[in-house]
Amino acid sequence: MNNHTLNIIILAAGKGTRMQFDHPKLLHLLGGKPILEHVINLAQSLCPKTITVIYNKQYKKFKIKNKNNSITWIKQKKILGTGNAISQIINNYKDHENILILYGDVPLISKNSIQKMLLKKKNSTITLLTAKLNNPEEYGRIIRKNKKIVKIIEYKDATDEQLNIKEVNSGILIVSSTNLKKWIFQIHAKNNQNEYYITDIISLANKDNHKINSVRPEKNDEIQGINNLLQLVRAEKIYQKQQAKLLLLSGIMIYNPSNFSLRGTLKHGKNIKIDHGVILEGSVKIGNSVIIEPGCIIKNSTIGNNCTIKAYSIIEKTIISNKCIVGPFTHLQHGTVLKNNTHVGNFVEIKKTTLGSYSKAKHLSYLGNSQIGQKVNIGAGTVTCNYNGKKKLDTIIGDNVFIGSSTQLIAPINIKKGTIIAAGTTVMKNIHEPSLVYNEKKQIHKKL
Repeated sequence: MNNHTLNIIILAAGKGTRMQFDHPKLLHLLGGKPILEHVINLAQSLCPKTITVIYNKQYKKFKIKNKNNSITWIKQKKILGTGNAISQIINNYKDHENILILYGDVPLISKNSIQKMLLKKKNSTITLLTAKLNNPEEYGRIIRKNKKIVKIIEYKDATDEQLNIKEVNSGILIVSSTNLKKWIFQIHAKNNQNEYYITDIISLANKDNHKINSVRPEKNDEIQGINNLLQLVRAEKIYQKQQAKLLLLSGIMIYNPSNFSLRGTLKHGKNIKIDHGVILEGSVKIGNSVIIEPGCIIKNSTIGNNCTIKAYSIIEKTIISNKCIVGPFTHLQHGTVLKNNTHVGNFVEIKKTTLGSYSKAKHLSYLGNSQIGQKVNIGAGTVTCNYNGKKKLDTIIGDNVFIGSSTQLIAPINIKKGTIIAAGTTVMKNIHEPSLVYNEKKQIHKKL
């Protein structure tokens, strides 16, 4: 089937009250992205003629943020069920086209499963995505007679006998626009929810002797819906398992896939080893031959080749060049740049700072708003005092500077290359030429 005759409707107007959460249901994050965004991305990947999202007022800000000429957003006037939502827009479509109905709270459907449906649709008026589950829970049940689909019964309207049926409705379906226009206005709200169900078109199609086909998803996990936080956690687990599998097959060694989390996107090289409890968030790039030890959190950052990120380090909006060592227990905040062959160690925090090649800050230091040259030694306990109570001030340190332990650098300050600063020194003035800098202090001994 030519996708230029395919129109996609995403139903996203449910109130989500079962989440028991003030945050709109479809804006909860799954793999670092809003649930609804996953469904929109799937729709766009199919290159259809049109995409329409039917939403409620909870998603107004998301709509504005994600304004896209390829997507039409229609606000559902009254929340009276899926059938009512579609009846608002059905007359916008030409006859003899196909309509794919997706649900904003079913985010794990694969493109392959939809393509299977599109192929099967050639021989039917309606194609459903159904699955057989050992524990069908609250899914609608597929009612068959002599193997023929005759009806879908929603969970809350099902009898005890019908609830024993294992074949369930995912909600996803493809239907002819011509027939949907006819059937959508024939459905009624005589059910326990007093809502208009789109699934009622199945019995209408059966009465009109139209063929109804079904397709199984690539994996049953795909049809996992999200109506409460328990189901969201379950979907997250499925999603992370999928991502870990893809990364393992692409050559990344993940030692404990069940305890790995990708909450965004990852671009990567080869020979990467990731230990347990690692979280990658936002847009992350990792080069070749990188080792990431347990418990690290890496957000919106780039890591070059041949780097080691030691245990329990947090890296945010940072660029790490090649052959660097970070951690353990290091915090690199936004605006940090580590040049080649740098070493940042235990309990070091760096923010809005560039650390030059072959420079090192191995222990217990804070470096903020700084430009640090090459081959600089930052001694244990060094602090750039960069805030005067009103604004942040800059520190500039030239190449080959040696800074002893427990040094305070009072910004704004500029330290000339080749300078040696003795341990325990407070530096308050610019150093314009290579110097030995120290504060005179007396060591006093008193007899006890």
